[in-house]
Amino acid sequence: MGEGKQGVIVVEMSNMTAKGLVGGNPIEQLQAKFKDLEARFKTWLSKQTLPVEAAVVTATGATQGAALGALMGTLTNDISSSIPNPPPGAPNLNPQAMASFKQAQALSGGPLIQARNFAVMTGVNAGISCVMKRLRGKEDVESSMVAAFGSGAMFSLVSGMGGTNQAANAVTSGLFFALIQGGLFKLGQKFSAPPAEDVCYVKTRSMLSNLGLQNYEKNFKKGLLNDSTLPLLTDSALRDVRIPPGPRLLILDHIHRDPEIREKRASWK
Repeated sequence: MGEGKQGVIVVEMSNMTAKGLVGGNPIEQLQAKFKDLEARFKTWLSKQTLPVEAAVVTATGATQGAALGALMGTLTNDISSSIPNPPPGAPNLNPQAMASFKQAQALSGGPLIQARNFAVMTGVNAGISCVMKRLRGKEDVESSMVAAFGSGAMFSLVSGMGGTNQAANAVTSGLFFALIQGGLFKLGQKFSAPPAEDVCYVKTRSMLSNLGLQNYEKNFKKGLLNDSTLPLLTDSALRDVRIPPGPRLLILDHIHRDPEIREKRASWK
């Protein structure tokens, strides 16, 4: 076989390997496909209206929570059956003991009960987080605590942990969840690396800040406009993310004058 034909075969095999047709790690290929699917889903979701996005995120979170709750309920083997029923007059004689009994039942239910409880808790948390992020344009400790408060309160109401004073106990549970979530959020910020999202918006954030247009950072994030898309920005793209005409002109003029962006545009032609 000639050297030319061998070279063609080697190139074709390399292309097939790169595409995952020959060789390669099947686990890595599966992970790559999953990440691509996840990216496509997030892109589609970001283009939807707030009610649609919140509904989808809530349903997804509730489904994940239900699966986790069912698993936990199965592992605990429904120990609620071992808790004796209180005497008929117990609610009138000792309200605090009755409330404790209700809490024990809520936390020791079987797969179906735990699936319901966790579905409500995670679904509400995901839905509120989605709405707060859309409205505020970022994910911070305040948004996280609001979502945790809502999920804690709903968990208390649905699980029956409130006893005779459900409203007060729901507020107490919500505050407890919010404080725990706030602490975990701050702890995670201290020990974790900067989010990939922030890394992608370094130049964009700097540009908006220099122009006095930092309030429109959330518009950029909603439209997935980051540092890599700056050379491609057009008036129609900025209009799609609901940036007014005046700020659009300032942004486009800045991009036109920026030597680094001009050089990148020229290299693409």
